[in-house]
Amino acid sequence: MVPDPDLRPWVGLTLIPGVGPQGMRQLLSVFGDPQRVLDAAESALRKVVAPPVARAVVEGPEDSAVDAALAWTADSQNHIVTLADADYPNALLEIPDPPCLLYVKGRRELLNRPAIALVGSRNATPQGAANAEEFAASLSHAGFTVVSGLALGIDAAAHRGGLKGKGSSIAVVGTGLDVVYPARNRPLAHELAASGALVSEFPLGTRPLAGNFPRRNRLISGLALGCLVVEAAQESGSLITARFALEQGREVFAVPGSIHSPLSKGCHALIKQGAKLAESAQDILEELCAIPSAESTAAPAPERDAGAGAILEVMGFDPVDLDTLSLRSGLAPEALAPHLLQLELEGAVAALPGGRFQRLR
Repeated sequence: MVPDPDLRPWVGLTLIPGVGPQGMRQLLSVFGDPQRVLDAAESALRKVVAPPVARAVVEGPEDSAVDAALAWTADSQNHIVTLADADYPNALLEIPDPPCLLYVKGRRELLNRPAIALVGSRNATPQGAANAEEFAASLSHAGFTVVSGLALGIDAAAHRGGLKGKGSSIAVVGTGLDVVYPARNRPLAHELAASGALVSEFPLGTRPLAGNFPRRNRLISGLALGCLVVEAAQESGSLITARFALEQGREVFAVPGSIHSPLSKGCHALIKQGAKLAESAQDILEELCAIPSAESTAAPAPERDAGAGAILEVMGFDPVDLDTLSLRSGLAPEALAPHLLQLELEGAVAALPGGRFQRLR
């Protein structure tokens, strides 16, 4: 594919140090398009931006960096979407600080599909990850694209669930799209590039700097109609995304959890502040006036022996150690072991560090 020559001034202006999204929008509002900005006299530029920035614009971007970005679009999977494009995400036009340019890898058309943001802790519990994946799969089957941030834990589970349905999934990342972070999610990133999409406002080659991730959170919420938080500590990046969602006029949902879990504190705080409690995807679909498709019907529960079923009943949903489970069930620890193994193989129970177990469904 031959790179679009009209992209050159757009890419070039975003690569000039000091311009930034806000400065670029100000320059475009005065001069009309990026090429006119690049052609403007320094004296005229100084009326809009600070003198050092005006000087940098006159000097122009590095041609090699612009060439590299345009060469990247020669791959049919790679796209650069600008504010001038008809398919720029309509949802981002509603937020206070939309990026002037987006790098997209994968299915460009997903940018304008109805979407739900789903975020949460990087250190998710097995139950939290299972919840996130199930919520995401149900929402995707109902036609919503699941948007998250490609982090470990809840984000990764949300993407896996979203990819199971027709809505698919978008990962908004805090690096250039030629950098996968974290590296452990490289296979998931490849799957998203093939069946969903990866999106970034950062130039190619941008490393995972700490300041990039709060900035990208506004795009995760901005692309969506609502934001669902699944497991979040009191001081959590997920709460930043939820705050952006509120400021952008999006609905905010939170999944409640155990009162003993630190990863429930953030969700409970959101609910106290007015977020809608979500026990199932249906709660979100009803709030957004959507009707799930038949595809979202849950699979029947697997058959299990009476002993395993009885253990599951007395286990509850909080983590529990073997001695406590033995007291509740009346079975010796050695008698519990085969039943717990069966429940683990079914995916109904997860073994946690410290010899504890937790019910997943």
